[in-house]
Amino acid sequence: MKMWMKPLGSVLVAGSLLIGGAAAPSALGINQAQAAEVTAVNVINVVGKGEVKINPDVAYLYIGVESNADTAAAAQKKTAAVMNKLSALLKTQWKIAAKDIETDQFYVSPNYTYTEKDGQKVKDYSATHTLKVTYRDLDKIGQLLDEASEAGANRIQNISFAAENPESYEADAIAKAMNSASTKAGAIAKAANRQLGAIVSISLDGADTPIVYQPYQMKNAAAETASSADSTAIDPGQITITSQLTVQYEMK
Repeated sequence: MKMWMKPLGSVLVAGSLLIGGAAAPSALGINQAQAAEVTAVNVINVVGKGEVKINPDVAYLYIGVESNADTAAAAQKKTAAVMNKLSALLKTQWKIAAKDIETDQFYVSPNYTYTEKDGQKVKDYSATHTLKVTYRDLDKIGQLLDEASEAGANRIQNISFAAENPESYEADAIAKAMNSASTKAGAIAKAANRQLGAIVSISLDGADTPIVYQPYQMKNAAAETASSADSTAIDPGQITITSQLTVQYEMK
């Protein structure tokens, strides 16, 4: 947590809202000589929030392949063959750098059947390999996913959109959060028939970029009746950069 603080006398009494309260010397464990130096402070603590809506500039695609076979080795081999084809498509035809393609999940697991007579038995094995692909040409995501499907990808879990450098928008969000805090503190002081004083401390509680998810259902090529010229439409929408400040003010 980032913190800026202005010293105030010898003692700062802080709470969610302290109005007209003075700290008792005995409660603070100080003697009578020190008591004369104690500054009684009236403060207001408020939380301000700021939001900035922007268009995302990067997408994270989770594209995978799942294969079934009688043995774990056979299932893994089938998945690997399709993944090699998919990887070549992404790197060669779509010019996606190797650093923007990474394995997100890989596992091989048995599938079971159950009957009262035989109990639980292994039916076959599934091998799943999922890639996380970072992609920046958002207008072409639908076309990319369609071609990945044609190459054999049968698991597209989700698409997430984000700002690749959210720090460049945080200053605006912080300014809005500060304005929000000032407005709240001013309203509280006015309601208490007091005046708002100087800022005592500011803490940045955090800034975050919520991720927007878009589900994507794989096409069944055999059942597809739409024109091959039609591609999946993906709308990234907007994302929100959020900042939250906790600000403490003097109250006169």
